[in-house]
Amino acid sequence: MNRSLSPALDDQLGLETEVKARRSSSLWRDTLANVLHQRSAVVGLLILGMFIFVGVFADQIAPFDPTESLLGTEPGVTARAAPCIHILGCPADTPQHIFGTDSNFRDVFSRVVFGTRTSLVIGFAAIGFAIFVGSTIGAVAGYAAGWTDNVFMRFMDVILAFPSLLLAIVIVTAAGPSLANALVAIAIVAIPVYARVARASVLSAKENDYVTASRALGESTFGVLTRRIMPNSITPLVVTGTLGIGGAVLEIAALAFVGVIGDIQRPEWGSMIGLERNQLFVAPWMILAPGIAITLTVLAFNLLGDGLRDALDPRLNR
Repeated sequence: MNRSLSPALDDQLGLETEVKARRSSSLWRDTLANVLHQRSAVVGLLILGMFIFVGVFADQIAPFDPTESLLGTEPGVTARAAPCIHILGCPADTPQHIFGTDSNFRDVFSRVVFGTRTSLVIGFAAIGFAIFVGSTIGAVAGYAAGWTDNVFMRFMDVILAFPSLLLAIVIVTAAGPSLANALVAIAIVAIPVYARVARASVLSAKENDYVTASRALGESTFGVLTRRIMPNSITPLVVTGTLGIGGAVLEIAALAFVGVIGDIQRPEWGSMIGLERNQLFVAPWMILAPGIAITLTVLAFNLLGDGLRDALDPRLNR
């Protein structure tokens, strides 16, 4: 009898697995279709895709070393030279510098290209860490409630009481000027935001019938939280995180601008603006190039975040 039932049981399990796979595939397809129907999301993805491409292939795109001075290696190079583009009429015997050169005889275009890599890595890493820690704290606080909720959320309120940029500067100054410490500082000041979002989602989701049924069937607290509640609370975290990456790019630029990340020679958009801020009316291209890069990057994440919100919100997508 066991042998006769085994093939039937295997077929049933295989069918259930196939149904789950089809549902998951259909859900992803529907979600992607909803996102691509949002114009703001498409525009944001195109801009962001361009920057990701530039960051990944920075070594191939940049014509010069972003940290090396061209003085002594390129004949006739001058500091703060205006942009020179051959196809736009710049003499062919003049070395091409798309965004000109800076006060240290370095190619501005190459520094902007490598700055893309720095800003995106910091943005994704800082917000990824903040989402992981913040959502864990918020989920535990929201599900446990009581004194656990009070302790965790009051600690988050203390962090939120400080201006985020000022707190980040204090953390970097105390830990030591470096890009790694700046990343950690940006992540720390962002944690309370995601903790609050996760807590609100968990408080709403844990009262649903499927959570009650899971408890009645004997599922563990950890299983209920990780397999039932959090997967249904991920949407606001994704939207908030997308918007937060743009904020992180802006914050790392601000920290670099005030000079607390240590290595001012590193190609980073904020430090480029900070080093040449007194040349705005003399050589504006040295400031406009990284400034426009920051603006477009933040705009891309904001557009993508708005599009994701509209696409993933069932009340707006019927």
